[in-house]
Amino acid sequence: MRGLHYCLFLDRDGTINVEKDYIKDPDDLELIHGAARAIREARELGLMVIVVSNQSGIARKILTEEDVRKVNERLIELLSEEGASVDAIYYCPHNTTGETECTCRKPNTGMFEQAKIEHNIDFNCSIVIGDKLSDIEAGRRVGAKTVLVLTGYGSMVKDSWDKKPDAIDFVAADVYDSMKYIRNLVDTWKTNKKGSERNT
Repeated sequence: MRGLHYCLFLDRDGTINVEKDYIKDPDDLELIHGAARAIREARELGLMVIVVSNQSGIARKILTEEDVRKVNERLIELLSEEGASVDAIYYCPHNTTGETECTCRKPNTGMFEQAKIEHNIDFNCSIVIGDKLSDIEAGRRVGAKTVLVLTGYGSMVKDSWDKKPDAIDFVAADVYDSMKYIRNLVDTWKTNKKGSERNT
């Protein structure tokens, strides 16, 4: 589709940075090896890179929104030190047991829909990567390709199945391990787009 951006949607904890329950102190943030390189290479392919993160610690009174903001700022700093950057970070502050109806907490798609509006994204040419079923299900709901990484909770998720569910398009050791798959996808999308333009 003309004018729309391809996008790589990434979960945060357990996907970009090492899983540590409810990170409150920015100094506790630690990038997973290869994550910054993957983000840098994804941008070189022409992909937007957007982080979508459930942060129920806010609703649980474990974290404040200011805590999350500071941790996200530290994430941006660490990525920058390795020549990588993201286009936006979205987070859901709600809890699954809360009384307020929430449309943003993954596997709901509110954060993705907001990103689509604000950044003109084509879900059909997007990838969602995460370490939980909620990430995969959110990606499936918006029609994006999905990748389960085995960092964070990913190994436990994978071990709970006898076979890979149809909803998961690719399983990778970590984000960087998914880059060959992503490169092939982007090549296919660009080829199809050129073919479509030639026929118009």
